[in-house]
Amino acid sequence: MALNDNATLVVGSGNYLTAPVGTPMPDDLLVPTSPWQTVGHTSLEDVFGITSDGGEATTIGTLQNKSLRTKYSARTETMTLTLQQFDLAGLKLYFGANAPVLPDGSVGVPAEPVPTQSAFLAIFIDGENHFAIYAPKAEIYRNDDMAIADTESLAGLPLGVKPMTLGNNSWTYAVTPLGGIVATGATAGTPGSFTPTGAVVPASLDDLAAVTATPTSAWTTGKYVALGDGSNAFWSGTAWTAGKAA
Repeated sequence: MALNDNATLVVGSGNYLTAPVGTPMPDDLLVPTSPWQTVGHTSLEDVFGITSDGGEATTIGTLQNKSLRTKYSARTETMTLTLQQFDLAGLKLYFGANAPVLPDGSVGVPAEPVPTQSAFLAIFIDGENHFAIYAPKAEIYRNDDMAIADTESLAGLPLGVKPMTLGNNSWTYAVTPLGGIVATGATAGTPGSFTPTGAVVPASLDDLAAVTATPTSAWTTGKYVALGDGSNAFWSGTAWTAGKAA
């Protein structure tokens, strides 16, 4: 991996947004439009975190090779942030989407809370760089107990955001790489090229999932694109396939 100074990140500002489940990532991350809505003020000290459960490794062997393979259990990840806005929307994110609004305007804390389901987007700004984390489907609910420690700091509502698989997706959330332009198109050649100009070459076959092929019909014999891991791929007319078109 080459050194890339432009791929470093120091968060200067940021925002967290929600939208209905399945809402795509906005075209302009710096100016997200409806239906994306900000969750409100969040902590300057506890900016963001990702914790995980699971992922334990189990070594599988044979009589001839005691360490033949390694199998990993499923991993569940939780994104954490601290909301500092105690309005109706914020309280429902913390106490549950089914928290009732009582006749006097207060919010009831449900005995059997239901997490809020939505698409989730975190955007972090570093000068001209911006880094985003996007989940098309997530469950949002309290991540820790609320504690008001003193009279000088803003009180907070610790939230946990659990990304979930949407439909036939093989992924739960996506992140935008820094230091280059994401490839959105691939043109057949020997090898072919990626667009827009200057786009970072996708690392592997899996990274071609969101790349549009040109032409969209099956590529002719010998056509391919070279990937970052040293492998090749071509468009079969219906899917990206490893190797060169035959």
